[in-house]
Amino acid sequence: MKINNVCIIGGSGFVGKHIANLLTAQEISLRIPTRHRERTKELLVLPTVDVVEANVHDDAELDRLLIGMDAVINLAGILHGDFRRVHVELPRRIVAACTRNGIARLLHMSALNAGTDRPSAYLRSKGEGESIVMSSGLMTTIFRPSVIFGPGDSSLALFAKLARRLPVLPLASPDAKFQPVFVENVAHAFAASLEAPKTFGQSYDLCGPKCYSLRQLVEYAAQVTGHHPAIIGLNDSLSYLQAVMMEFLPGKLMTRDNYCSMKVDSVCCSGTFSNLAEVWGIRPTALEEVAPLYLANRMPRERYDRYRHRAGR
Repeated sequence: MKINNVCIIGGSGFVGKHIANLLTAQEISLRIPTRHRERTKELLVLPTVDVVEANVHDDAELDRLLIGMDAVINLAGILHGDFRRVHVELPRRIVAACTRNGIARLLHMSALNAGTDRPSAYLRSKGEGESIVMSSGLMTTIFRPSVIFGPGDSSLALFAKLARRLPVLPLASPDAKFQPVFVENVAHAFAASLEAPKTFGQSYDLCGPKCYSLRQLVEYAAQVTGHHPAIIGLNDSLSYLQAVMMEFLPGKLMTRDNYCSMKVDSVCCSGTFSNLAEVWGIRPTALEEVAPLYLANRMPRERYDRYRHRAGR
């Protein structure tokens, strides 16, 4: 099948911008809804992208967005807030809108180890969303990545920021396991699947080549940025208490549901990270190949800002 026009829901986010760059290079026309058009400067300059202010939770606006589209990519996801609205009700609305508008191709972002029997509301809602998409009767492909890293991420960059600011870092669930996957690998998997019939009806776990504990990831991010805070791993009870306390702080760096999510290791079964190579011919990129480049690049500007602050400027 030939795809010329794609609507990317959640396309103004971290992964969406990378996918948009790839599809634009293939001269595919993209329609990307957003709540705040002025915050999407990176997308506005792409030649085949139409950024539209819209409420994707409104059926009439969804229909308007899907006029003339050949496929839909759903990347919408949140780590805090109303999981059902975003991970369950929105996929249901998207499936219905695709059906109404005669769009057969749907690519959907889920999460590794999502399932309706999982301990966290996040993973349960992602699992329910998967079920809705897979049972839709459309030509669907589901992607289930572990934590995604790359320029603009909210994981390694956060660890590096905390390491720079805190001499002592109490760490909840330090032994939780992750198998980080590079954002460009994920974006290439989406782009390469768009017109590939072999991916129809399939669900793919996406992981990088190496597993890490949360403590190892935080230590690595700190090391790359030249900081060495004392990292104190908390036991299970203290981890839960920290989650309770941080849930009520601005920014919600951690919540009780995040704590529950980390009860399930975010790692692929042995060998499944090779999906990237076997299905799409993508060599999984190691964390150590990329993270130093974008984490270290932040340092000169931040040092300059600190010097200005100390000088009272």
